[in-house]
Amino acid sequence: QLVESGGGKVQPGGSLKLSCAGSRWTLKTYMIGWFRQVPGKEREAVACEGARKTIEYAESVKGRFVLSEDNVKNTVDLQMNSLKSEDTAVYYCNALAAPHGTSCLVGTPLTRWGQGTQVNVSS
Repeated sequence: QLVESGGGKVQPGGSLKLSCAGSRWTLKTYMIGWFRQVPGKEREAVACEGARKTIEYAESVKGRFVLSEDNVKNTVDLQMNSLKSEDTAVYYCNALAAPHGTSCLVGTPLTRWGQGTQVNVSS
C-alpha cells in the first residue's frame, strides 16, 4: 500500500513536495512512479524511478520536478518547482512493472490506486 501526501494550494511559480510512503521492501523491490489526473482526462505519468534507479520525467515537467528517495522515511518524494496552473491535478503514486528496456513512464501500475493528493496551482 502506497500513500500519497503533501498536496495543497500554491501560487504559480511556487513549490510543493509530495511524498509517497510505503514499506521499505516495496520501495526497494519495485519501480515507483508518480502520476496525475485531472477530471475528464486520463491519468498520466509524470516521473518514475526505473530499473537501476534511473529517473525519468515527462516532458511537461522536465527541469521543474525532481524525484528522489528518502531511505530514512521510506518515501519516494516529488519536489515540484516552478509550478504552473496546468500542474493542477490529483497526484498519485504506484508501483510499476515495465518490460526490460522500456521506459518506466509507460510501466503498468501494480496496485490499487490510493486517494492521491490534490495540488492546486492558482493565484
